Amino acid sequence: MTTSSRFPVPPAAELRAVTKRYGDVVALDQVDLALEPGRVTALLGPNGAGKTTCVKLLLGLTRPDAGRAEVFGGDPDATAQRTRVGAMMQISKVPETLRVREHLELFASYYPRPLPPAEAIAAAGLEGLEGRPFGKLSGGQKQRLMFALAMVGDPDLLFLDEPTVGLDVEARRAFWDQVRRRVEEEGRTVLLTSHYLEEADALADRVVVIHRGRVVADGSPAEIKSRAAARRIRCTTGLDAAGVAGLPGVSRARRDRAGLEIVAARAELVVRELLARDPDLTDLEVTGAGLEEAFLDLTRDHREHDDEPAAAAEKGAA
Repeated sequence: MTTSSRFPVPPAAELRAVTKRYGDVVALDQVDLALEPGRVTALLGPNGAGKTTCVKLLLGLTRPDAGRAEVFGGDPDATAQRTRVGAMMQISKVPETLRVREHLELFASYYPRPLPPAEAIAAAGLEGLEGRPFGKLSGGQKQRLMFALAMVGDPDLLFLDEPTVGLDVEARRAFWDQVRRRVEEEGRTVLLTSHYLEEADALADRVVVIHRGRVVADGSPAEIKSRAAARRIRCTTGLDAAGVAGLPGVSRARRDRAGLEIVAARAELVVRELLARDPDLTDLEVTGAGLEEAFLDLTRDHREHDDEPAAAAEKGAA
């Protein structure tokens, strides 16, 4: 069954049995991906998994070797489709000397019904910076301008590729609020790629995990998290984190101000061993896995050297 058959209405954008190669490297292998209208879909995967290639295909920046990419039922590269799409890419270049308002006025001119630049400026938290040249902005301010440029066309479909890199916590939360509002109140469709799994968990209605060019999981954040075998254990103990990390079944142990955090596949056995080693252990808490643990479980066969060719191919084709 293809992903598109899940939806009662046509998807806003879709990849149908898409294969894409860069030389001898297969970046995508028979991938089906459909973006449900009015929802946030998070596309997650290790470096070189094929995320960037998916986005480029849906933006019309590259073509599949097999299969089909569609946006609003047509060619992603057609004018009718492109004027309904906004994109905030991880690597973007704009003239350094143009001022914030000038950039927004220029981008607004590409769309038939753009937002007033002042509205995009307010949404991105750029008030007071309208007259500043791009080259004089801080890294976080540049990132917020890229978000404003993606929104100024008032797009129905928004691509956000690593959108909060360089933003502080307050700016990241404000960004999340803007995305939620545009989806919930205005019915926009969003495809998010992010290495911040907390961000995907907070924003996404649906999570798609791609690994080695194939979709390996697709569901709500809760459904994805339920697939993780690991559990999270927190406690206050004098045991050394390195020693706990060596216990059977423990995949990670680290100490923070609140105590010791442990991720383990068989939590009950680990808890028994902890209590046996430290009878004074307190504040014991065992919870389900987070999205990070589920992601690691789903891609646990990932090895960095295996994905170097795919990552290099995606980067080189950008």
